[in-house]
Amino acid sequence: MLFQIALRKKATALTSLVAAAAIALTPFSAANAQAKGPPILRDTETEQLLREYTRPILRVAGLEKQNIQMVIINESSFNAFVADGRRIFVNYGAILQSETPNQIIGVLAHETGHLAGGHLSKLREQLANAQTQMIIAMLLGAGAIAAGSARGGNSGNNGLANAGAAAMAGPQEMIRRSLLSYQRQQEENADRAGVKFLTATQQSPKGMYETFKRFTSESLFAARGADPYLQSHPMPAERVASLQEFASASPYWDKKDDPALQLRHDMVRAKISAFMERPETVYRRYPLTNDSLPARYARAISTYLHGDLRSALTQIDALIQIQPNNAYFYEVRGQALLEGGKPAEAIPALRKAVALSNNAPLIEMLLGQALVGSDNKAYTDDAVRILRAAVAREPEAVLGYMQLAMAYGRKGDYAEADLASAQAAYLRGDNKTARELATRAKTRFAVGTPGWVKADDIVASKPPRN
Repeated sequence: MLFQIALRKKATALTSLVAAAAIALTPFSAANAQAKGPPILRDTETEQLLREYTRPILRVAGLEKQNIQMVIINESSFNAFVADGRRIFVNYGAILQSETPNQIIGVLAHETGHLAGGHLSKLREQLANAQTQMIIAMLLGAGAIAAGSARGGNSGNNGLANAGAAAMAGPQEMIRRSLLSYQRQQEENADRAGVKFLTATQQSPKGMYETFKRFTSESLFAARGADPYLQSHPMPAERVASLQEFASASPYWDKKDDPALQLRHDMVRAKISAFMERPETVYRRYPLTNDSLPARYARAISTYLHGDLRSALTQIDALIQIQPNNAYFYEVRGQALLEGGKPAEAIPALRKAVALSNNAPLIEMLLGQALVGSDNKAYTDDAVRILRAAVAREPEAVLGYMQLAMAYGRKGDYAEADLASAQAAYLRGDNKTARELATRAKTRFAVGTPGWVKADDIVASKPPRN
């Protein structure tokens, strides 16, 4: 199930740190640009694969117990970054454009290098120091300007004022260059750490090198004539040459990806293409002459998304015949039926998907939605049970709370329905509606009960600052 949600504002503030170093002197522009938050994509199959890619790397980096999460950003460009020490953000375009598992694993190893090196906290210190230096420079410069103005408008005093302006501009440029130089060093350190982690897990660093080399040619024209001291990342050719030198020394340089892992990688890329690209693009990538499993997966999803449910079900059933224990084939079948207005028919496939996926919460939410949408009151208690289990494991998933509210409403438990609706509104960032619903929920719960306490927490909460 690939679906899109928006990060809450409190989360988006964290991403501004990524841009802060490049625009450290004008941070307000970054805050305004990020006010609504980058949309994120959720999909069990893709997230599970990314977790498996990062798990051994995080282990050797000493971060296995830090509960680092993978977050997929709804952006088609190739990019990955860290922003808060707890999450690695990956554009879906980075997955789609990585032809092998090793290529995206190399990028994830690089980002893990940033986390392991504590680069975010160190960058915050650098930014704080830069701000302190900036304040001092501005005060000294402003003092000179004020002195020049106070002495009148003759040319000598104008010179003093101009000197004051120069005193403000000069240190700013020096601080900016120093900060960017620090960032470049961090990137080089992350490259080396990434290669170290890959070698320790007996994986090839060639994918990291191939990815960076691929983008070198695309950035060479833009970098031509640029001042290397004003680049936040090392100059591309220099960085790639340095990376090749120490990466090629790895004893696993020529190690190939496992064919089974390559197939899973190709399946995820096909799924992303089907959900995120136009049908004509999907069919160019995966023409009818391509009979591979990933191609058939992409075409089946694209077919249901664009209205031909009967043909899509035939294609999905053919996939299930090939891999009868693939949870995600059953998930897609259930999702196609659910979105095709047949929730009752979606239930068996989604129950199978939940069982095969070890009760994946996002798939449980789909099943809960089908149970609620079936209009069969016999399913109500089952829906509540499944949805409560799902939101307990995915407490920031709006869909789960929305469906839970509907299930409770059908059951006649309006206190829990109001509370679940309030939680959904809060997660959407609609704090006014959340407080109104939570206030009503409080009147329905006995004072001091767990439901009353949760509702009171929402009522007392303050909107997150931008």
